Amino acid sequence: MSAGGEEPGAAVARPGAAFAGVFAVTFCGLVAVGAVLPVLPRYVHGPLGAGNIAVGVVIGSYAVTGLLLRPVAGRLADHRGRRPTVLAGSILVAFAGFLYLLPLGVPGLIGARLLLGAGEGTVFTAGSAWIVDIAPPERRGRVIGLYGLSVWLGLSVGPLVGELLLHAAGYTAVWLFAGGAPLVGALIALRLPDPFHPRPGEDEHHPLIAREAVRPGTALALGSLGYATVASFVVLHLDQRGVGHGAVVFGVFATMVVLTRLAGGDLPDRVGPARVAIAAAIVEAIGLATMGVAHSLGVAVVGGLAMGAAFSLLYPSLSLIVVGRVPETRRGAALGTFTAFFDAGIGFGAPLAGIAVALSSYEGAFLFASTVALACAATIALTISTRGRTALAARRAVDSG
Repeated sequence: MSAGGEEPGAAVARPGAAFAGVFAVTFCGLVAVGAVLPVLPRYVHGPLGAGNIAVGVVIGSYAVTGLLLRPVAGRLADHRGRRPTVLAGSILVAFAGFLYLLPLGVPGLIGARLLLGAGEGTVFTAGSAWIVDIAPPERRGRVIGLYGLSVWLGLSVGPLVGELLLHAAGYTAVWLFAGGAPLVGALIALRLPDPFHPRPGEDEHHPLIAREAVRPGTALALGSLGYATVASFVVLHLDQRGVGHGAVVFGVFATMVVLTRLAGGDLPDRVGPARVAIAAAIVEAIGLATMGVAHSLGVAVVGGLAMGAAFSLLYPSLSLIVVGRVPETRRGAALGTFTAFFDAGIGFGAPLAGIAVALSSYEGAFLFASTVALACAATIALTISTRGRTALAARRAVDSG
C-alpha cells in the first residue's frame, strides 16, 4: 500500500519537495477561486445588469457542491488514487474558470460556480489525504496545518490578483487567469510521487459518510461557527460601538492563524491532538467572548489574537484524530466527510449568527458563538471518552475469550 512503483511520468521526490508540490497544486486552485471573488459582484451588477439577489446566489452557489461532493471526492481518492483525483479536481476548477468567458448570463455563472465548488472540494480533499500519505507519522499534525495555509494564502493573494487584472485588462483577463492557474497546478501534480496505491475492491462496501469522522467533524462545524461570526459581524459590531477598525481586528485574527500554524503547528504532534483541540476550543470561546464585550480596540485585538491562535490549531488537531481512526485505504473518505463539516459550519454558522443578532445584539451573537465553542470542546471530550470506553470493552472481550 505504501510506496510501490510510481506511475510513468512521475518524478521521484523527497517528502519535503513532494509536500511543496501538493501545496502548490492546491494553491493554484485556490488562487483561482480567490481571484474572481471581488470581480464577480461587479460583473453581475455591471455587464449583466442583475441585482443583489443574483450576486448572492452566484457567490453562494459555490458552497453547495463543495459541501455535498467532498465525501464523494474522498471515496474517489481511496479507489482511484490521490493524484488522479487531484488532477480531476484541478481540471474541473479550470473548466469553471473558462466557463466565465461564455455569454451565458447569470445561469451560466451559477453553473460555473457549482462546477468550481465540486472541483475545489475535490482538490483539497484528495490533497489532504495525499500529504498525510507523504508525511512522517510523528509530524502529521504539523504537515496538515501547513497544508491548510495553501487555502488561506490562495484566498488572500487571489483577490489582489483579480483586482490587478481587472483594472489592467478587464474581465476577460480575470476569467483566463481563473482557468489557467488550476491547469498549472495540474501540470505540477503530474510530476509528483503518489505513494498510495489503491487495492481494487477493498472497503468498497463502506458507506459514503465515514462514521469515524462524524463526531470530530461535528466539533469542527461547531468551532467554525465562531469564524463565521467574526467574518460576518466584527466590523459591524465595532462600528456600532464607535470603536471602528473592525477590519484591523479581522486582519489580526487572520495573521494569527498563519503565525500559529508556522510557529506552533507541531503542538498536536507533541502534546496530543485531543488535548490541543479541547484547549483550542476553550481559548476560542474566550476570544469570542472578549470580542463580544469589547468597548475598545485593544480589547478587541486581544480577542482576535486568542481566536486566531485557537482556530488555527483546531482543524489540524481534529484532522489528526480522524486520520488516526481509519486505515490508509479509507483516509480519503474520512477526510472528505470531515472537511464537509467545515463547509457546513460556515454555511449554517453565518445565518445562525445573524439570527442571534436579530434576537439580541452583535454582542449577543459573539456570546452565542462563544457558547457554541464550549460545546465544541465538550464534543471533543465526548468523542475521546467514547472511543476509550469502546477500546476498553474490546480489550475485555478479548481477555474473556
